[in-house]
Amino acid sequence: MKVLHLNTYDIVGGAARAAYRLHKGLQGIGVQSKMLVQTKVSDDYSVIAPTFWLDKIVNKFRPSLAKLTLDNTQQLFSPQWLPDNIMPKIKQNQPDIVNLNWVCDGYFQIETLAKIPQPKIWTLMDMWAFTGGCHYSNTCDRYINSCGACPQLHSYKDQDLSSWVWKRKVNAWRNINITIVSPSNWLAKCAKSSSIFQDTRIEVIPFGLDINRYKPIPQKIARDILHLSQHKLIVLFGAIQATNDLRKGFQLLKIALQHLRQFGYQDKIELAIFGASQPDPPVDLGFRTHYLGQLHDDITLQIIYSAANVMIVPSLQEAFGQTASESLACGTPVVAFDGNGLSDIINHQQNGYLAKPLDTYDLAKGINWVLEDSDRLQRLSYRAREKAEQEFSQELQAKRYLSLFEEIMSSHSSKS
Repeated sequence: MKVLHLNTYDIVGGAARAAYRLHKGLQGIGVQSKMLVQTKVSDDYSVIAPTFWLDKIVNKFRPSLAKLTLDNTQQLFSPQWLPDNIMPKIKQNQPDIVNLNWVCDGYFQIETLAKIPQPKIWTLMDMWAFTGGCHYSNTCDRYINSCGACPQLHSYKDQDLSSWVWKRKVNAWRNINITIVSPSNWLAKCAKSSSIFQDTRIEVIPFGLDINRYKPIPQKIARDILHLSQHKLIVLFGAIQATNDLRKGFQLLKIALQHLRQFGYQDKIELAIFGASQPDPPVDLGFRTHYLGQLHDDITLQIIYSAANVMIVPSLQEAFGQTASESLACGTPVVAFDGNGLSDIINHQQNGYLAKPLDTYDLAKGINWVLEDSDRLQRLSYRAREKAEQEFSQELQAKRYLSLFEEIMSSHSSKS
């Protein structure tokens, strides 16, 4: 079976990492898998990207061109109006099945989807596929019926850019045969409630990772490498643009840390933050803080997770939450808000703590609950690794996808 994955990038960003992990997982069980991307960073021969100099120049400017219709919105919003050159490349590779992933930043025009003749899977990385352009809806639920008067565009008009994007999707995908795969039950529920995918088959397959690479290493060694204290409790937080992306919840973590001081941890805790450098001027978080900067490799992440006592993932919305599953695989329990994709990763008071949605005091209580009892912390650590082994291995994810691919291919052949 020949599988072709479409994704804007190969390894840059969380969605790219998720798509690439699936691609490598399928190769690991003998599937002929390739990735077709707009921008390639790796040297992986099985990742296909434009090689002609003019195509490279055009693709370099696609993300900026794609945002020309936006009015300086600070939210991630993708109209996907640019024409693309994907169909000739799909035809050239002759796949048996096409798996879409994160295809934004001008890479994939909405109308292209209906032109793909092969059986199609769409692995959701966020909410974009069923909204009028936003990647996360925040508190807006207009995608359930139709978009318009978009709060992320600061619009009060029913006929706005989000309405136009939503109508294009409805018209272009009206009779399309596609299977949606969500990494979490929360995102699957959102997709099923949408006007675009309400009648579409939706499956849930969690994101996988290499649990032989993401595994615990001795905490003392990890802390020596990172020059972290051997005697303090280390609270970890991290994400791409960790302190600037409002959806990742750093602003809520700051409040929770103020609450945490009430539990008497002033001299017992140090913070570690990856995905950001120390801001100027520095922010007083109430505890000594180590900024570890931007990270791009699995080994460094494994070391950081292993050095921590607890990982905090205070995202407002999360399709899945790969930092949480990576942390569990390294034996570090996770504290997060309930009510999004993280609820599938964390078993409350088994391998971490699920706080009431956006309740910063309960988030602080969760951190305290994990740290206050050393025997409990050890049990949580064991169960964290156990959960990763049982549910998040790359091989298990690949086998689940292969089973779905084979079923869809069989159904497609019988109808041909």
